[in-house]
Amino acid sequence: MKKNPTIDELQNSGNYELIARVKHAHIKEFVLRQVMLDKKFIPPYMIYQTLLFLGSVFFLTRAIVLAIRGNAEFLFVTLAAVVFSLTILVIIHEFLHGLVLWMTGAPRVSFGRVKGRFIFYAAAHHHVLGKKDFSLVAFTPLVVVQAVTLLGIFIWYPDPMVYFPLMVMCIHSFFCAGDIALATLFHKYPGQEVYTFDDQEQKASLYYVSKQKVNSVLS
Repeated sequence: MKKNPTIDELQNSGNYELIARVKHAHIKEFVLRQVMLDKKFIPPYMIYQTLLFLGSVFFLTRAIVLAIRGNAEFLFVTLAAVVFSLTILVIIHEFLHGLVLWMTGAPRVSFGRVKGRFIFYAAAHHHVLGKKDFSLVAFTPLVVVQAVTLLGIFIWYPDPMVYFPLMVMCIHSFFCAGDIALATLFHKYPGQEVYTFDDQEQKASLYYVSKQKVNSVLS
């Protein structure tokens, strides 16, 4: 198994080039730029996200209509799902990121929040990640939460409780948009290797690409 380069090798060997320094406080703006630039991975996810958004609007509207007609149970469950998603689900999402960071060998994982903004992150100081490990870190919350909510839909349908996993699934898809956008960086340099690490002192994530192409073309 090929070892990732060290921080010193990335910065001083001359074999790698810094392609992005993303301050945690400016992560939203960076993600939006990636969304606009990527034409391969973001469009399918945007379609998926749009369908879920329309679904959430439908479920919320139906719950309101049912409440007006005297059945408030669906609306209560829907509002409970929204509150859960904006509180406990945030913790679960970042915990899953942190757990996978630890599984990839990070000796210490820290969690943070951008002051004044609804932006949270898990970081591992100077822990280098390549394409495979970063993809695992980025996609685990999406896969786990969507799978659990899908199971919940099958378990609770047609009970009013089915609105809980339905709304959580819809809202969580927006949490994952940034993860998808960051992952696209690893696919922008065919034939070259991309690495990243967090620098907690700078409160930033740095991305490097190899100057020379590798033998196998990366997809």
